[in-house]
Amino acid sequence: MSTPPNEGEGNKTADREYREATQRFVQSEKGQEEIKRAGDVDDAQEQEIRRAEEQAGERAKEHDPAEVRDHSRGA
Repeated sequence: MSTPPNEGEGNKTADREYREATQRFVQSEKGQEEIKRAGDVDDAQEQEIRRAEEQAGERAKEHDPAEVRDHSRGA
């Protein structure tokens, strides 16, 4: 039994197999059901998402305490 050649980074065989499997799933009955339900969230999930977005936005406005600045460089 021979070992297939190592295609390295940018493995075209793996890429092709992944794309084919994805296409088969999307075209399948289960895939179509998943696509129709994508993005459906209930009220509790919606509130949780909004809370998380607000918290992330507030943290983004603050100074990162882990960041160390060298003020002697003038920048």
